[in-house]
Amino acid sequence: MGVVVVSGTGTEIGKTVVTSAVAAAAVAAGRTVAVLKPAQTGLGPDEPGDAAEAARLAGPGVTPVELARYPEPLAPDTAARRSGLATLSPAAVAAAAEKLAAAYDLVLVEGAGGLLVRFDEAGHTLADVAALLAAPVLIVAPAGLGTLNSTALTAEALRARGLSPLGVVVGSWPAEPDLAARCNLADLPAVSATPLLGAVPESSGRLAPDAFRAAAPGWLAPELGGTWSAAEFTARWPA
Repeated sequence: MGVVVVSGTGTEIGKTVVTSAVAAAAVAAGRTVAVLKPAQTGLGPDEPGDAAEAARLAGPGVTPVELARYPEPLAPDTAARRSGLATLSPAAVAAAAEKLAAAYDLVLVEGAGGLLVRFDEAGHTLADVAALLAAPVLIVAPAGLGTLNSTALTAEALRARGLSPLGVVVGSWPAEPDLAARCNLADLPAVSATPLLGAVPESSGRLAPDAFRAAAPGWLAPELGGTWSAAEFTARWPA
């Protein structure tokens, strides 16, 4: 996998921390990594964005790249329109990813919010970027009630466009999961027809970088460079 697109089923569900964990596992395996954030919203010009956070957590082997930044915490198209700044086209994002892929072993393209959040006036989305790159899409989902519908819809939208869901990672696994979260370990792969590839503990982004890098492979399945087992994890949290 030269390029992997990382999409959430919504906002604030741990997408950047999952991206960081995948990057950290790749670095631990001796691979060079770039994290591409096409559109960063909701931050001022001097504040560190999601790509910079991934590089901080995953280590000096990760290069952060950001293409556009909009100050208001809105969908990129809306934020660009309100700020008077130019929007991003899928072709520009894909070109940037392809250029990085020529120089790095792994390029992680982190979207903004969910899969179909609009990037430009024409209604293009992260799905269009994935299509141009012919890249697999890793779905990041929340643990609890409501996640089955949004995850199933995301996987269905990908397949309707001829795209391949790589798998699902739970972006913030609670220390004391409720019944819905425990049931979702079996139900998420069933409703999405795609494997469960990891579960990142809640608040992992607050760990010191060294501790984050040491723990990250244990949160991810071998397909993502880790040692995590869906069967063992599900058995640990019976419904």
